[in-house]
Amino acid sequence: MHRPPAPAVAFGASDTRRPGFADAVRAARAHGFTPVLRAPGGRAVAYTTAALVADVVVPEAQPNARMRARFVAAGEALAGALRDVGVDARHGEVPGEYCPGAHSVNARGTVKLAGTAQRVVRDAWLFSVVLVLDDAALLRPVLADVYAGLGQRLDPVSVGAVHDEGPALTVDASATLLGEAVRVLAPDATDVVGVTTDRLAERFLDQHRIGTS
Repeated sequence: MHRPPAPAVAFGASDTRRPGFADAVRAARAHGFTPVLRAPGGRAVAYTTAALVADVVVPEAQPNARMRARFVAAGEALAGALRDVGVDARHGEVPGEYCPGAHSVNARGTVKLAGTAQRVVRDAWLFSVVLVLDDAALLRPVLADVYAGLGQRLDPVSVGAVHDEGPALTVDASATLLGEAVRVLAPDATDVVGVTTDRLAERFLDQHRIGTS
């Protein structure tokens, strides 16, 4: 789990194949958001430092077998955890949301608070969650311009944040809540990322950077 160090727009692989991708990248930079490529599927998402990203990576011989079950389990667990702290959270897509998906987590059936995505490779799967804690007002214009560049539908009103829906949870409290929610996917997983993994990750950084051209 990590807190983004700077505002960013994370594009999905499908976004890079759209004719307006270069326009969308320029729009992100114009708003002061760094454009990057993310490993999981889905469309562009945006976040500031007021967000948390949780990634669960698990080796499995048949990684495709329970893909939908993972989406449902994590979405229901996160929505339930948010309800426990006073947010009217629900599991499901809202009209006009960014990176639309049936397993988003929303508030009041109106605004998106978190998105979930997966990537499956041979003998392993990655499950990723982006939980927006604050700065919805900053995210709406950048997402509007990015999605306009991509030629995709977006209703800026659907962009939400946890702190607009209930008590202003601390980052630590939010991290605990999110960690407990995603742990349903891998109860025995470790929270420690070792030096070997860090060094391996550094080798792939360039694959996630987007040039300035």
